[in-house]
Amino acid sequence: MLFGQKSEKLIAQVNQLELEIEELEINQGIRASIIETKADAPRVAPTRRPLPEHLPRDIQEHLPADAACPDCGGEWKKIGEDVSEVLEHIPASYRVIRHVRPRMACVCCDRMAQAPAPSRPIARSYFGPGLIGHMIIAKYMDHQPIYRQCQQASREGVELSESTVCDVIGGAHQLLRPLMNALQRYVFASSKLHADDTPIDVLAPGNGKTKQGRLWVYTSDNRPAGETNAPAVWFRYSPDRKGIHPQTHLKDYRGILQADAYAGYNAVYETGRVIEAGCWAHTRRKFYDIHATRPTPITTHVLAQIAELYKIESGIRGSPIHRRREIRQEQSKPIVTALFAWLTEQISTISRKSVTADAIGYAMNQRRALERYLEDGLIEIDNNAAERALRTVALGRKNYLFLGSDAGGERAATMYSLLGTVKLNGLNPETYLRHVLLVIADHPVNRIDELLPWNVKL
Repeated sequence: MLFGQKSEKLIAQVNQLELEIEELEINQGIRASIIETKADAPRVAPTRRPLPEHLPRDIQEHLPADAACPDCGGEWKKIGEDVSEVLEHIPASYRVIRHVRPRMACVCCDRMAQAPAPSRPIARSYFGPGLIGHMIIAKYMDHQPIYRQCQQASREGVELSESTVCDVIGGAHQLLRPLMNALQRYVFASSKLHADDTPIDVLAPGNGKTKQGRLWVYTSDNRPAGETNAPAVWFRYSPDRKGIHPQTHLKDYRGILQADAYAGYNAVYETGRVIEAGCWAHTRRKFYDIHATRPTPITTHVLAQIAELYKIESGIRGSPIHRRREIRQEQSKPIVTALFAWLTEQISTISRKSVTADAIGYAMNQRRALERYLEDGLIEIDNNAAERALRTVALGRKNYLFLGSDAGGERAATMYSLLGTVKLNGLNPETYLRHVLLVIADHPVNRIDELLPWNVKL
């Protein structure tokens, strides 16, 4: 799982090609000619991408060393030029912004005036909005632990305390909480949600060891179904994986929930308010794990049929809801129906205690949920929208290893929510966070929706 092949692509085609080559070598002895033919094939030179046009250009003109012609002393005349470009990096710089507010007095009376002090994101803190936003992005999007950020600042001659930086990020978390509430309302107003969770280690107080917390994610992204609503993602932290947590998150939700077969969601489905939609990617993974170690006719057939379903989905991604449903009913439904009928026949031919029986049992138990996407064009074939949102958490915990406390889990959920939504909407996170942190302290709370990523004009 740690060091093996990461892709879940089938290798049947590669194996078939190897068998064909071996047959040619044995029967015809043409290995040398194959190599010679490949060597003689013309090599296509890679095309170099042009440097981005939006970057500023610093022009440096290089003149000959001699001010005049060394042969006759005549003046040089420009007849053309050669231009080449080099992409350069200028290290980020720290600077101090000094706010000066002169106190003014009227020369005719005792009236005095002074401009109000500029608002700061965090009271009595000398961290500006740009620096705070940069540290948040570095930790939760670029996966740099706080101590590494402090080391980078030290190389620039700026000494930052790790505890101070943590306090500043905690203050930003409190500042952004109203925005998170607005984001939650927006996400749970969607008619379909993708849900998933992932473990994260948290330092247990008192014993110096870690415990396992949980980050839950809820994603609203209906762009594959042709809708234009802005995508968004909302995270929530919990100290364990008890079913009460998703049940609390979804206590007022009405709509479609696309998730895995975690039993904690069952109480939500039983209310009748939420419709369960299954994930074919989870079903496929059960068979792929078996196929990767010891392929069988059952795993080969199942994976081939699921591949056909995904091929159909790739052709209708972005199409309107009614069009997706029509294509699925016409092309996908016969495949799904035949596959489940075939699995029903196969279950009686294998041992009930085998891993293949477990995989078939998972698919059969989830059949109704897996077939639901055939009936509604809004539903996706899998839950990958939520799994993509969790990818940044998996990358982050490989770098900072664990969170310092449950409060750190709450902060992480806030930052992952905001940055994940910014990323889905294609915005520059540095520019967005700088703007939000600059104005949110004085922004009316009843107009907090104006600061959601898709409402901000940058």
